[in-house]
Amino acid sequence: MKSARLVRAAVTAVLAAALLTACSSDGDGNGNGNGNNGVPRGWIRQQYTESGADWVVPGKSPVSVADAVHGHRPALDRASGESMEFLRYGDDMVTVSPYQSGSRIEIEDYRGGYHRHSRHLTYWPSPDSDSFRGGGPGEGK
Repeated sequence: MKSARLVRAAVTAVLAAALLTACSSDGDGNGNGNGNNGVPRGWIRQQYTESGADWVVPGKSPVSVADAVHGHRPALDRASGESMEFLRYGDDMVTVSPYQSGSRIEIEDYRGGYHRHSRHLTYWPSPDSDSFRGGGPGEGK
């Protein structure tokens, strides 16, 4: 009896760990049509120089950096304003802004980014509206 319980508990623990691992993805799917539309954080980490919570890209304009990120994984939407580029990925957004002689990449929650830059995102959905679905779990309900 005790060994059967131990086996069930072990199987449950393994399944729970696998489920948690799958649910905690940072949006770095392989872009092979599997429905993953998250920010390509891993790719950004590999391509650009980390600077605290942001990444810096010496010698490249915000447009060219946003083109590269969007080229790696297409954003759901894109906007521009005041020399900045904005890419929307479900519940997150990427802001690429001028920084010294290059660019800075910031990744933030869509709600915070939208409120911070709303004057440039006039046709993006407000995260405060009842109809907003950020693209996360339960999208389209």
